[in-house]
Amino acid sequence: MKIRKSPDRVILSILSYSVVGVISLFCIIPFYVLVVSSFSSEYYIINHGFSLFPKELSWDAYELVFLNPRKILHAYSITIFITIVGTLASLFCSSMAAYVMFRKDLKYRNYLAFFLYFTTLFNGGLASYYIIVTSYLHLKNSIFALLLVPMFNVIYILILRNFLTGSMPDEMIESAKIDGAGDFNIYARIVLPMFKPALASIGLLTALAFWNDWWSAMMFVEREALWPLQFVLYQILNSVTIAANIVNNVAIIDMPKETLKLAMTVVAIGPIMFIYPFVQRFFVQGITLGSIKG
Repeated sequence: MKIRKSPDRVILSILSYSVVGVISLFCIIPFYVLVVSSFSSEYYIINHGFSLFPKELSWDAYELVFLNPRKILHAYSITIFITIVGTLASLFCSSMAAYVMFRKDLKYRNYLAFFLYFTTLFNGGLASYYIIVTSYLHLKNSIFALLLVPMFNVIYILILRNFLTGSMPDEMIESAKIDGAGDFNIYARIVLPMFKPALASIGLLTALAFWNDWWSAMMFVEREALWPLQFVLYQILNSVTIAANIVNNVAIIDMPKETLKLAMTVVAIGPIMFIYPFVQRFFVQGITLGSIKG
């Protein structure tokens, strides 16, 4: 039997959908302008600015980005590999660290948490950081520099520990120990399922951090075969800017500099925009499962 909605509920639904629709429109319009303007000519952008319906279409910016398509595709593969492997490894290590600091039978867990938090307030500077990564860890020109350097985020570890503190009773661990479960077995079978909503949220942020990371490649990687997408695009933009500054004449007035930035943004965020709608349902599902108590 179909339940009939009251007039108040109908009005509330109309207002809710209208507000959400307007907010969504304001979020979509900047992306639309970005994509459309990336196909505009440099002359039109400089003289008329951005618009919803540009009159002069041009492929110059994309031709410049894909001047070496094999290089771009290889950079894509490096970035995808780093994002997937780095995110999984980061979530695994961060959740294990959070679980260790959550255990009350760990003698110095509060001191360990303070030590981790202290590193977010003070650090040794860029020079000492570079020396440790290159001279002591020997990660220069290695794929591990792109994986390990941005992998650990202390704030995420502390968030996971606080999440576990507020959602997991100590009696559950004690009962598992009585049943003969080991520490790693407790972590894998009990802790990880409870971590689902937190891991879904932090995993998305971690994946975006890996996808957008270019600084690690600039600092620690000189081999072109290991350059990720963001660093390759950064180099293309620098090359065009330097060329435009060296050759100052009327002949290069149409060199795509502003439209090149827009095209590079589309190339960089394109896969994320297409993949996110498919990943979002797992994100929501993780939050829903984590909210069920039983």
